[in-house]
Amino acid sequence: MMRTVEWRGPALALSRILAVAAAYYASARLGLLCQVVVEGSVVTPLWPPTGIALAALLWFGPRIWPGIAVGTYLTIENLSSFSAADVGIVAGNVLAPLCAYALLRLVGFRPELDRLRDGTALVFLGGLLPMLISAGTGCGTLLLTGNLPAPNFWAVWSAWWTGDTMGVLLVTPLLLALRRPRLPRDPYRVLEAVALAVATAAGTILVTRSTLSLLFLVFPLLIWAAVRFQLAGSAPCALLVSVLAISAATNRVGPFAGHTLLEIMVNLQALNGAAALTGLLLAALVTEQNNVRMKIEEVCEDLAEVVAHLTPRKPAD
Repeated sequence: MMRTVEWRGPALALSRILAVAAAYYASARLGLLCQVVVEGSVVTPLWPPTGIALAALLWFGPRIWPGIAVGTYLTIENLSSFSAADVGIVAGNVLAPLCAYALLRLVGFRPELDRLRDGTALVFLGGLLPMLISAGTGCGTLLLTGNLPAPNFWAVWSAWWTGDTMGVLLVTPLLLALRRPRLPRDPYRVLEAVALAVATAAGTILVTRSTLSLLFLVFPLLIWAAVRFQLAGSAPCALLVSVLAISAATNRVGPFAGHTLLEIMVNLQALNGAAALTGLLLAALVTEQNNVRMKIEEVCEDLAEVVAHLTPRKPAD
């Protein structure tokens, strides 16, 4: 019995590391389906592995970092032969989510994302700031090895940083919401959820394939998702909007047709960033307000019970 307990811990840790590595590599293959070439370097507008890496760290702790390293190695090996210089890219891809995890823990981040401060922390301390490490380390490695010309450094760096950040803002909230799924039991709520999913998919396809500039029409759908279903609704809707917009941008159709690659990337990432922020922050705000209301109602009920208990009863005639 003692020997079984001793082996269970290392076996569980190893299985988690392998699961993270597999998920990282699989999501990288999916992300590369929408790859673009910026100044001769392959980048993606949305890099899901960073979101998976941060979610895994929040779930299992920093001990699963070897899974992130193995997943990064397999991804690089899939693109080209792994070289000693690629160790810098692996290090950057590991350090960035570890830094994000440390910063979020420092400010008392709650994975439930039930407070506005949690959503804000994920945006700045989980995405925007720590992803500077992966983008800077990766582009610096390419620059030092001669694979990236110096004049192209900032264009590739900005695309790399944006893709990693979008991975955190779009994928991490979805995974955190799926950790504790709350399926609606009311048939009308289920019908509303289905209507929301259909409307989001159809509406996004329409506005991203139309020659008119109608991309702003996705925001009422995101507001609907955040207000009615909070993170469980806004996270998948924001990711769906982003994926469909990336597909239209890489195919250069709809509002992305007839523009240069730089203009397409700017418009696309502006839409993705605004969609992610709208869904994430509004959902966190609504959840926080709902929790405050519930606490107030509980206090009022307790107070009513106390008053009823202290009120003297009328003597019987």
